[in-house]
Amino acid sequence: MNRNKKAVLVVGGAGYIGSHTCMAIAAHGLTPVCFDNLISGHRELVKWGPLVVGDLADRVALRKAFEDYPIDSVMHFAAHAYVGESVTNPARYYQNNVANTLGLLDCMRAANVNSIVFSSTCATYGVPTSVPIAEDHPQAPINPYGWSKLMVEQILKDYEHAYGLRHAVLRYFNAAGADPEGKTGEWHEPETHLIPLVLDVALGKLPAITVFGDDYPTPDGTCIRDYIHVTDLAAAHMLALDRLLATGNSLICNLGNGRGFSVREVIAGATRVTGMPINTVISSRREGDPAILVGDAGTAKAILGWTPHFDSIDAILATAWAWQQKLFALPKTGLKE
Repeated sequence: MNRNKKAVLVVGGAGYIGSHTCMAIAAHGLTPVCFDNLISGHRELVKWGPLVVGDLADRVALRKAFEDYPIDSVMHFAAHAYVGESVTNPARYYQNNVANTLGLLDCMRAANVNSIVFSSTCATYGVPTSVPIAEDHPQAPINPYGWSKLMVEQILKDYEHAYGLRHAVLRYFNAAGADPEGKTGEWHEPETHLIPLVLDVALGKLPAITVFGDDYPTPDGTCIRDYIHVTDLAAAHMLALDRLLATGNSLICNLGNGRGFSVREVIAGATRVTGMPINTVISSRREGDPAILVGDAGTAKAILGWTPHFDSIDAILATAWAWQQKLFALPKTGLKE
């Protein structure tokens, strides 16, 4: 590769949000260097720059990546992110999401790379006391996953104070959708997110979608969530990186649409988009599920000039549906162009 072309180390770049962001980085004229162990990521989604197969716990592999490529910044997506699993196996989450991130930051310091964009989450807020949720809302996670992300946020603040390492912390709400041109999309094994599961029902892969609770204090009784299109997320990462490199000023901001859609509204939207009936099964509430999670993304709009382009649930679902059909048609050997 061209050693004069600046590179971004994208840790977890073979995953859902990471692969979309790699595409955005390349479109921006930079080289995304994907560092991924491919346990949950997919080699087929690494299309816009070199792939370094390595584990976040492997400091030797990380150091070599910094030596081999002209990296001047990092985007960090590599984290375990199943809330329920974090409760039953917190050691796995604190080791990977916290301890291994410390290793990454120390490798950055050794390579004199001082800018990182960190993938955080609205799970750091816990059960909201007010909505929409702004960045100054109290942070009180209710599971180890949320705590692991909050711990890294604090580490980044301490590393900036002590070592001058600058950061952009982006707290996502519910990432959804896929690249409109079908170049990459959501591909989790197992899948736990509502939209792809609903679309799996439309494809006949699942008999029905389970609705966890229909007695919440919401207009239709089901939970309301803020769905943000993954392409809009990727664009926000580029804006955050540009600002970080240009000003040297760290920032923290929410990324969401600022409006919510209920489970029933998502199902109705999927019915419209796919033209297929979506069977549902009503079950009891899941412990720890707040009735409403909607973010205030005013900081990202004001500071980054960021505006989500996919603001309707049907527009988000349409891109997810096109991708899900492509994924469903794959041979077991994997994704092919």
